[in-house]
Amino acid sequence: MEKWDGNAGTPSAFAVPDWMQIQFADQKQEFNKRPTKIGRRSLSRSISQSSTDSYSSAASYTDSSDDETSPRDKQQKNSKGSSDFCVKNIKQAEFGRREIEIAEQEMPALMALRKRAQGEKPLAGAKIVGCTHITAQTAVLMETLSALGAQCRWAACNIYSTLNEVAAALAESGFPVFAWKGESEDDFWWCIDRCVNVEGWQPNMILDDGGDLTHWIYKKYPNMFKKIKGIVEESVTGVHRLYQLSKAGKLCVPAMNVNDSVTKQKFDNLYCCRESILDGLKRTTDMMFGGKQVVVCGYGEVGKGCCAALKAMGSIVYVTEIDPICALQACMDGFRLVKLNEVIRQVDIVITCTGNKNVVTREHLDRMKNSCIVCNMGHSNTEIDVASLRTPELTWERVRSQVDHVIWPDGKRIVLLAEGRLLNLSCSTVPTFVLSITATTQALALIELYNAPEGRYKQDVYLLPKKMDEYVASLHLPTFDAHLTELTDEQAKYLGLNKNGPFKPNYYRY
Repeated sequence: MEKWDGNAGTPSAFAVPDWMQIQFADQKQEFNKRPTKIGRRSLSRSISQSSTDSYSSAASYTDSSDDETSPRDKQQKNSKGSSDFCVKNIKQAEFGRREIEIAEQEMPALMALRKRAQGEKPLAGAKIVGCTHITAQTAVLMETLSALGAQCRWAACNIYSTLNEVAAALAESGFPVFAWKGESEDDFWWCIDRCVNVEGWQPNMILDDGGDLTHWIYKKYPNMFKKIKGIVEESVTGVHRLYQLSKAGKLCVPAMNVNDSVTKQKFDNLYCCRESILDGLKRTTDMMFGGKQVVVCGYGEVGKGCCAALKAMGSIVYVTEIDPICALQACMDGFRLVKLNEVIRQVDIVITCTGNKNVVTREHLDRMKNSCIVCNMGHSNTEIDVASLRTPELTWERVRSQVDHVIWPDGKRIVLLAEGRLLNLSCSTVPTFVLSITATTQALALIELYNAPEGRYKQDVYLLPKKMDEYVASLHLPTFDAHLTELTDEQAKYLGLNKNGPFKPNYYRY
C-alpha cells in the first residue's frame, strides 16, 4: 500500500511534517515552565485563608449544604429527643444508615461475633470511650460492641476522616458521637473532652487509634485510670506512645497492642493500603500512574502495600528505609533503595509511610520539581513538615476538598494532599472487608481485657494470644468458600501441636 508523503505529496514511506517534529529538549523545557505570577495572582488566596477555609474541608462528600455554622453552635436532637452528641447534620442519618448496612455485608466476622456472643453479653457493664476514624465500618464495630452489652461514647481520631452521614446515623441510634469532617484542632480536643468528661458516666475501657484519647485522659483526668480496666490501641503511633509510658513506669493499666497482632499488621496495614493508595491519589488528582516516578518513605507493611500497587500500575518506585532488614526486602522485591535527597528533584510523587516525624522537611519541599504530589499514608500528620509551609512568602490555593497548591515565589507549586494527614481515610475510603479483620481483633481485645481475672495482665503492653488471631482469620474464611485442612492425630503429634491450634509459635513471622 502506498503511503502519503506529507512533505512532497508523492508515494513514499510516511514522512512527518516539520510542525510535528518533536524537539525533546525544547518540549521538556516548555513542559517544566512554571506559571507566571501575573497569571495566578487573581486566583490565589493568602496563607491566612488557605487550608482553613471551611467551605471545602468541612463538608462531607454527600453534604451539599452551604450551612457553615459550627456543629458546636447548633442545637440538634435525634428523634428520641436526645442531644448528647455533636455531628454536622442529624438529618443525614438515613443516608448514613444505608452506608452502615452496606458495610455489614462486607464485615462477616463482626456479624458472626454479634450473633454468637449476643446471648452471653461478654461486655455487659463495659463503658467504652473510643477515639477512631468514624466511618461506616467503625459504626458496625460500635453497634457490635453495643449488642454485646457495652455502652459507648465516641470521638474521631482524625479531623478529616469522619463521614458526616455515618456520624449522624450513630447519633440517631442513640450513640453519643462527637465528630464531623473538617474539625479544627480546638474542635478535635473539645470532642474528645465531651466523650470523657460527662457527669454520671465513667469509662472503664479505652479504644484508641493514635493515642490522643489516652494522652488526653492522662493529661486532664488521671484519676479516671483507677476505674479503667485496659486500653486497646491499634496504630503504630499509639502503640509507640504506650511503650514509652510503660518504659517510664507511667502506664497505670494493662494495654493491648492490636497494631502488631498478625490480623491487623499483615492484613489492614498491607492489603488495605495496597488498594486504598491508588484510590486516594485518583480521587484527589485524577493522575495516571504509568511511568510516574514515586518515592515511598518506609517499607513496613504500609510501604509494602503502597509499593506493590504502584509497581503494578507501571510506576517507577524508589524506597527509603532506615532498617536494613526492610531495606533488603525492598531490594529483593525489585525496588531501588535510595536516600530521599538523591531523588527528590526528579520524582513526581512523594509518599510517607514511616510513623516518624520530619521525614519530608522544608529543604526537601524547596527542592521538589514543579507539580510534585506530596502525601502521607502514616497515621500521624508529623511526617511532612507542613508547618514550615505556612509562611508569608508561600501562597496556598485550595483546588478541591483536601487538595492544596502550595506556590513558591518563582511560580513553582507542589500539590499537597489532606494537609499531610492520612491520605486514604481523609480523601477516599478503605476496603471494608479488611477493616472487618481489624475491627474483630479490636472487639476480641476489649472482651479479653474486660473479662480478664485480676492479675492476668499487669501494667504493661501485651499482644493478643495467637489463638485469637487464628480465630479472627477463621471467621473470615467462609466468605471465600475456603476449606481448611485438618491435622490427623499422627500429624499433630509429629509437629507437637494441638489439632485445633495455635498452629504457630509466638515468634513465628508470617
